[in-house]
Amino acid sequence: MHIQTAEGHAIHVKDMGAGHPVILIHGWPLTGDMWEYQTLALLEAGYRVITYDRRGFGHSGHPADGYDYNIFADDLAAVIDHVGASKVSLVGFSMGGGEIARYLSRHGSGKVDRAVLISSVVPYLMKDDSNPDGVDESVLDQMQAQVRADRFAFLQSFAKTFYGIGLVSKPVSSALLDWTFALAIMASPKATIDCINAFGRTDFRPDLAAFNIPTLVIHGTSDKTVPIDPTGRAAAAGIAGAELVEYDGEPHGLFATAPDRLNADLLRFLDQR
Repeated sequence: MHIQTAEGHAIHVKDMGAGHPVILIHGWPLTGDMWEYQTLALLEAGYRVITYDRRGFGHSGHPADGYDYNIFADDLAAVIDHVGASKVSLVGFSMGGGEIARYLSRHGSGKVDRAVLISSVVPYLMKDDSNPDGVDESVLDQMQAQVRADRFAFLQSFAKTFYGIGLVSKPVSSALLDWTFALAIMASPKATIDCINAFGRTDFRPDLAAFNIPTLVIHGTSDKTVPIDPTGRAAAAGIAGAELVEYDGEPHGLFATAPDRLNADLLRFLDQR
């Protein structure tokens, strides 16, 4: 189904099952379908699972602008309103963690039971004087240039780093790489480029104080896309009471490289309600 944002843009939503609602927020440059392993596990455990495609990605509308986290947070608010529950749990992967952070600071936690940040860009990815462990801005510039030059070649190459090809002991299949490519090319080229600015250059450190709910942070120690020091470890240190679980040797895309472990950790945390 599609729902309408406050601006009248269409957001594609999949709403499955019954029970306590869990909203899964996807990473760049994929769609809500990236959560295949987690969706199945949560449904089988009796949860209601909601996934959606971020504006500019997948089956959602592809507007020319609006690719910043204030608007992304408002889009998430529209999805939460659609769910119609008094409390939801939020799970964000990679840039999806930013939606959670900005939603909480912009809309409050009144409708949120708990939050999970997986391989998340929160609190700040880009390297500067205040964030010496971050990713060099030239890397972000290069990514944008490569997307402009040949988006398809970039996406195929990026997926190998994303899943740690050559780094993890049990690499993903070539078929899963093909599936990842198919999801990624559904995005608007404009959204693909603009979201590099959003997830790479947005400073979420001021948003951390809004995490006044139970929070789980999961991150791979071998994440070359979103390094753990300025993100996962910094988020856990900056969020009061947050639990940090490090996956030794896992890359960025651990939803597919370590799905059984991730599913177990998600269910353990969500079941604490």
